[in-house]
Amino acid sequence: MTEYPEKSCSIDRLVRHPKLVAATLAGDKTQQRRDGLYAYPGETFVLEDVVFEVTSVERQRIGDMSDADARAEGYPNLAMYKDLILKMHSGMEWNEDGLVWVHSFKRQQPE
Repeated sequence: MTEYPEKSCSIDRLVRHPKLVAATLAGDKTQQRRDGLYAYPGETFVLEDVVFEVTSVERQRIGDMSDADARAEGYPNLAMYKDLILKMHSGMEWNEDGLVWVHSFKRQQPE
């Protein structure tokens, strides 16, 4: 079993921006990168009455992101992801060696 540090924020803040919520509900977004740990594998969160389960949480160098990773974030490619992230976080620099937590999730099937 993987040891994780204490969460830095609650899971209900993992996916918040309306466009990202819409992309998640549409199945276009299956990952969220954060500088802190927001959830552990197996935890669930709800977006508009739809339940999602966190399937994995991993550390990643931001410089190791690929176009496929950006698509999993709900963006068409890495260049657009990078551009929008830097616009959303004023004053932030893209540090290739910066570490983020990759939260992967999927829609839970109704029982």
